[in-house]
Amino acid sequence: MRLNQGGTMDKISNAADFIAQLRFALKQEPDIPKDIRPEDPLSGYAVQEELVKRLLSENAGHIAGYKVACTNILAQKLLGVDTPFYGRLLSHVVYRSPANLNPDDFSMRCIEAEFAFEMAEDLPRENAPYDADRVAAAVSALVPAIEIVDTRYKEWTKVSVPSLIADNGCNGAWVMGDSCKDWHQFDLKTHQVDLIVNGEPKLRGSGSEVLGHPLNSLTWLANALCEHGKFLKAGDLISTGVCTDLYLAEPGDELVADFGKLGTVSLTFSGTSQPGKAGNED
Repeated sequence: MRLNQGGTMDKISNAADFIAQLRFALKQEPDIPKDIRPEDPLSGYAVQEELVKRLLSENAGHIAGYKVACTNILAQKLLGVDTPFYGRLLSHVVYRSPANLNPDDFSMRCIEAEFAFEMAEDLPRENAPYDADRVAAAVSALVPAIEIVDTRYKEWTKVSVPSLIADNGCNGAWVMGDSCKDWHQFDLKTHQVDLIVNGEPKLRGSGSEVLGHPLNSLTWLANALCEHGKFLKAGDLISTGVCTDLYLAEPGDELVADFGKLGTVSLTFSGTSQPGKAGNED
């Protein structure tokens, strides 16, 4: 890989090239080289944006939505942070449940059961900041989901947050269940979620683990995007963060995230991954 020499844009481009090549080759390194490593969250997002362009070009995909990371106190303690960050959900690694994925497509198979939302309308920058009630009114459906967190770093808990952001928030893939339109009748804060592994209950959590309520995570994202010159759009899918402890899956594992009356989402690591189609195409 040929690296350019020059200013900030060259540094951002070079960092995006570095991560993209690792993703294409399914390789890991300790971190982004120091001379091109993002030094703060905003530069991390700048690298992420360039990385996403490369990934979409390579895979003929589109942005399906966003994932929010570090909304759970366990995840925050693991990574040594006290605020969320986000990445993009990309259509070529969005799958519909039941999904059968190739375990060899991932360097790490960190399983996160998550409440997700589909947006019914835009939340434009000129109307920010938003509160949870306004954000909830813009939602069309709740979607039970599993995120597969993967990383280009050999020890992902030891790199900086800007490096994690640059690697698209460490999103490896995302599996979505059936949409639930009448989600408003449920108390998401206390709603129980179970992760079942190979037929046995493994982990349990609830919506309270996600910044106190999954809508708090969605509201954080809506406002963060506006601060960064972007905004949530109708059709966007947003995964709000893990609501149980983390589980590192093994090849052959059969996983079910059970959201009770809100539905289930299932994933098996024994097949050949087939990309799905979801979310906005613009």
